[in-house]
Amino acid sequence: MIMIGLELFYMDDIKHYIANTINNHPSVIIGPSNEYKKDYDFMFVKQTDNYIPYSLGDIRNIIFSIINNGWDEFTFYCPNEYTDCVKDVETITYDSKYLTYINNYANPFNSFIDLTTSHADSGEVNIKFNKLYSNDEIIKINDEINRIIKENIKDNMSDYDKIKTIHDYLINNTKYDVERNEKGESPWPSHTAYGTLFDHMAICSGYTDTMALFLDKFGIKNYKISSKRHIWNAVYIDNAWKHLDLTWDDPVSNYGDILDNKYFLITTEELKNLDGNLTDHEFDKLFYLEFNN
Repeated sequence: MIMIGLELFYMDDIKHYIANTINNHPSVIIGPSNEYKKDYDFMFVKQTDNYIPYSLGDIRNIIFSIINNGWDEFTFYCPNEYTDCVKDVETITYDSKYLTYINNYANPFNSFIDLTTSHADSGEVNIKFNKLYSNDEIIKINDEINRIIKENIKDNMSDYDKIKTIHDYLINNTKYDVERNEKGESPWPSHTAYGTLFDHMAICSGYTDTMALFLDKFGIKNYKISSKRHIWNAVYIDNAWKHLDLTWDDPVSNYGDILDNKYFLITTEELKNLDGNLTDHEFDKLFYLEFNN
């Protein structure tokens, strides 16, 4: 009678265990997302709640969703019938360029420096992320962004005017970090929004992260777009995707500080015409599909 009683009490757990064992689909533990999750999709990556992959595209969306949710670690499972699942996971996670493209679509506070993956014969795949920004840095950056918005942005401003105001503010208060660009190292974390806002030194990734954080605060769709040597912002405004490059609007000059607007919310055609024979803005349209039209 005791055994029967225990079986009845644990019946749901027993059924759950048997089903998972037969199907090789163990339960995926899904935690809450953080406040920096983007609630809209892109053409290359989409948020998903289904963490059982059946294609390379599914794996790409799972990895993006993990990043977008702000999770530091996540485990999902490859089904038996998807025989190339682990190989496809490695195709993405071993390719730094591919990972950069996925990373570019998330809020900078959820982005990562690197990741590690492990997998078991059972089909279990575990991914751990080393985040770019610490919790302490996020708090300080948020406070500074809120201060700048309070002092410079009015409620009746259009999205265009908000972007232009922050574009000008960042350029007027930041210098390009030539040392990091030339030597690969610098006294300042100019590759991040922290160096941009507090040391007032930036390279392209610093300008771009900072602008992305403001755009997310304003609720304006955006992501980061990168080429082999450069990174800038993609912004959705007036029902179209435009390019925004603060780095090139803040040129290094022997004649003092310059505030330019040539790379402010322009089309791809305008971007090509400005660059001439230069290749800094040559990007792969297979990964930034919004600019295919």
